[in-house]
Amino acid sequence: MRFRRLRLRNWRNFVDIDVELQRRAFLVGANASGKSNLLDVFRFLRDVASSGGGFEEAVRSRGGVSLIRSLAASRDPSIEIRVDVGDDEDEWEYILRFRQETRGHRRTLVEEEKVWHKGKVIVARPNTADRKDPQRLTQTHLEQITANVEFRDLAEFFSSVSYLHVVPQSIRETGVLPARAHDQYGSDLIERIARTPANTRDARLRRILKALKVAVPLLTDLELWRDERGSPHLRGKYQNWRARGAWQGEREFSDGTLRLLGLLWSILELGGPLLLEEPEISLHPGVVEHIPQMIARMQMRTGRQTLISTHSPELLRDGGIGLDEVLVLEPEKDGTRVQTVIRNPELRALVEASVPLDDVVLPETRPPDAGQLSFHVR
Repeated sequence: MRFRRLRLRNWRNFVDIDVELQRRAFLVGANASGKSNLLDVFRFLRDVASSGGGFEEAVRSRGGVSLIRSLAASRDPSIEIRVDVGDDEDEWEYILRFRQETRGHRRTLVEEEKVWHKGKVIVARPNTADRKDPQRLTQTHLEQITANVEFRDLAEFFSSVSYLHVVPQSIRETGVLPARAHDQYGSDLIERIARTPANTRDARLRRILKALKVAVPLLTDLELWRDERGSPHLRGKYQNWRARGAWQGEREFSDGTLRLLGLLWSILELGGPLLLEEPEISLHPGVVEHIPQMIARMQMRTGRQTLISTHSPELLRDGGIGLDEVLVLEPEKDGTRVQTVIRNPELRALVEASVPLDDVVLPETRPPDAGQLSFHVR
């Protein structure tokens, strides 16, 4: 399954947006326009639905309702998330609206939670039991095993969302600091590789090695190994003046190699939607321009939806990117507007007139007075 449509009200930068999502989507916008906050919606749904998480913790970890609610919102105190999810055979719709109590305990309360399956309402809250016991509205049915029986497929789909923004130092510290499960910064990357069945793991590493050799020509081998304590590590063999080359562990890998390795492994993993935050960081432009093709080929094998935020002209230069795959975020006084290129007549006309997509989209996201930055530094 995949996310097909997203509607938000009063979520961070977004007062009111309604966008369709393809199996691959590129989020483009100026700094602070809300790219990360848009991706965070899907992480929020994951956190609510995941074991050990829940609605209260998902709100608390983001600083509470006051920090989630858009600064551009008017008097409406509520935050609303609405998603359409499905595949060729199934379709779901989920809405969650919540707010903070104005008096008393200042709890975060569910104002509305509703689930549709193939157009039929199967959950509608608040219900009679909620009205008798308002304390129930501090939790969603999404997170409760006994309450989500009829839509557990949807809850498991939300739980399958993963987010990646590799910080190379987190990988290098493997064995020094404890890895955090599902860590967005990649500290658990080597643990995930080690837990993968050997045949699958070795096959993936061979595929990754072929890709890495394009960016790192002297790399000749890549494998998982364990130190004397049994802790897993990655190491690669590099050609040098020695006839047999020399091995280096993950601590010696460059930032770009570690980021590309983490990206490639995550792309090859099976799972739900994958959220990628600026995958071009630390990578050579000649490598970045092939990322869209890598993702497209992965999707042919797994069907995994991938949502990517980026500032990179090289990444957007791929001729296979569809106009319905690029979401342009434009900040305004009353909240950031989000629109696909195909829905924007001016941008669409330029692309159809053979202007390169990156030349059409990126000027729309550039700060108007960026050239003045140097004059304000003393």
